[in-house]
Amino acid sequence: MHENNWLRRAKKLHAIASTGLHYCRDEYDRERYEEIAEIARGMLADITDVPVDRIEGIYADSGQGYATPKIDVRAAIIEHGKIVLVREKSDGLWTLPGGFAEIGLSPRENVVKEVLEEAGVAVEVQALYSIRHKAKHAYPPDILDFYKLFFLCRRVDATPYQAGSETVEVGLFAPDDLPALSTLRVLEADILDAFSYSLSPIPTVVID
Repeated sequence: MHENNWLRRAKKLHAIASTGLHYCRDEYDRERYEEIAEIARGMLADITDVPVDRIEGIYADSGQGYATPKIDVRAAIIEHGKIVLVREKSDGLWTLPGGFAEIGLSPRENVVKEVLEEAGVAVEVQALYSIRHKAKHAYPPDILDFYKLFFLCRRVDATPYQAGSETVEVGLFAPDDLPALSTLRVLEADILDAFSYSLSPIPTVVID
């Protein structure tokens, strides 16, 4: 399932304007790129029903560099045939622990940090089992462009699971008994892929 063509075009148009604002030196060109960015934000608001002022906040770094997709990292921790999910404070729905990748941290460091913050335990990364372009799959439409990285992880301490500042609960679920998922963050397919991958020989991969 691909995202709406108009949404894809509006995001691409804004990315072109943002990159142009970063590199242009001519004041006339700057005005034109700013106008294009404003039109693109208006299109995004119309398509997604997100208020323009919120879109402007999300794109606050527009023109600060070459426009590229953002990266989201997610951890799949499977224990005794069940997977660890956290319930988000923001929408009350369940997802794999994870979030935006932060600058200065490797993919491994990012996902380890997210698990500690959202589920309260230390893990080690075993393998990268999936990379997905969010716009090409059945996630709800998003005004930002994302690559989603899914990692199979293993707990390395006996600390009990504990919710963090952005989560309200941690639970373990069988693949045939999953709770209501926060589909902005994770799909059932992402979770089932983790179970499938965990049952196959895991190659030695350096993730850093």
